[in-house]
Amino acid sequence: MDGEIKQNLRERKTWLRGLYMLLFAVFYSVAEVVITAVVVFQFLLALFTGRTNQRLLKLGQSLSTYVYQIILFLTFNTDHHPYPFGAWPKGAPAVSAGRSRAVTAGEAEGE
Repeated sequence: MDGEIKQNLRERKTWLRGLYMLLFAVFYSVAEVVITAVVVFQFLLALFTGRTNQRLLKLGQSLSTYVYQIILFLTFNTDHHPYPFGAWPKGAPAVSAGRSRAVTAGEAEGE
């Protein structure tokens, strides 16, 4: 068991994923700030003009999908790298292009 742990700690792939995770955590923080700005601006437009801006709607949707893709990657639900290593999302989230993990009952119970 001890040798298995040492082997896992030496796994270059896992450390590289950890670096990607740190990078995407930063991207997530930036996207969160931009989404907040879009929300506030869209609310002000609706308040003063009674309409929403179509370009902001599309931006909000693509940012939401981007954040969703980041969270899938950070939680190990996919191996697909979001933008800037993949394409910028357009529209609502689709089924992940990378490894997508469905949690089975056994995994959910910790077996």
